[in-house]
Order: sequence, then C-alpha cells, then structure tokens
Amino acid sequence: MSVTNARVFTQVFGVVGAIIERDSKFLLVKEHHPGHSAHGKWNQPAGWIDVGENPIDAVIREVREETGLRFTPTHLLGLYSLVKRCEVYTGEPSQTRHPLKLIFIGTILGRSEGFANDEISETKWFLPEDIYAMDEKTLRDTDIKTEIRDYLSGVRYPLKIITHTVQE
Repeated sequence: MSVTNARVFTQVFGVVGAIIERDSKFLLVKEHHPGHSAHGKWNQPAGWIDVGENPIDAVIREVREETGLRFTPTHLLGLYSLVKRCEVYTGEPSQTRHPLKLIFIGTILGRSEGFANDEISETKWFLPEDIYAMDEKTLRDTDIKTEIRDYLSGVRYPLKIITHTVQE
C-alpha cells in the first residue's frame, strides 16, 4: 500500500457496501485476514473508497473484487455511521474505528467469474433470519442486520443524491 493510500483510523473514513438479494437470500462474503479480528467473519461485499474515487465506481469495484459479480447500483439504501472497537491488522491494542458506510442496492448480471481477492475465502447466500441470528462472533458488522431490515422495508434513495466532484 502506498503512502497516499495508507489507511488512517484516527478519523472518520468512507467505505461502500452492497446489499445484494436474489431469491429472498442475501449475499455475504467471508473475510480472510489471518491475525485480524475480522478473520472468518461474514460481511457484505464492501471496502474503502479510494482517494478521488466516485463512491458509485467504488461499490462496483468492491463487489467485483470480492464476489466476481458484475454489480450495477440502482439505489442508495442509506448512509450508516458505525462506531466500533476492534483490533488493527498489526495486533495493536483495540482502538475505535468510525466508518461512514454508503450502502448500495443494485442488480447483478450473470454468474460469478470467481473472485481474485485474497481477502475473501468464500461467498454464500443467506436468508434474512440466518443473518439476524448472527452475532459479533460471526458477523463483521452487526449493523448489516439493520441494513437488511431497511432493505426489506423498502427504503430506497435515488443515486442522484450522491454528488462526486473532482476539483482541479
């Protein structure tokens, strides 16, 4: 990771994620980060927004990297502010992390072409009740339960509420 892309956890940071539903099941990915508190936990396809990257492009990239699927965002589900304590990759003592999560809804085309991301060990479709039964030992971020409930209740925002400007 270059210096310009270094991850800083002393401030709020932006991530994107996707709620992907098919046949009343939701796609989750199993994290593969040996030595990290997220290792072996289920998560939605998600990741950091790179500096200068449009959040819509970021979620398309993250879903492709982590699932091998072609994802087309159709709506924003919401902006979720998650404050949590967790270990950092280096094994340092716990610290507070505060991601702002832009969660997208969309469609997928075709089948997975396989994921090339070494950060994911498997993908799996879950019923909502299976996700609701997960705790912090099996689910990376428990706010995913709220996101699934919001999705099922019909919460949707148009993508045009996201403005991405690159100022020279």
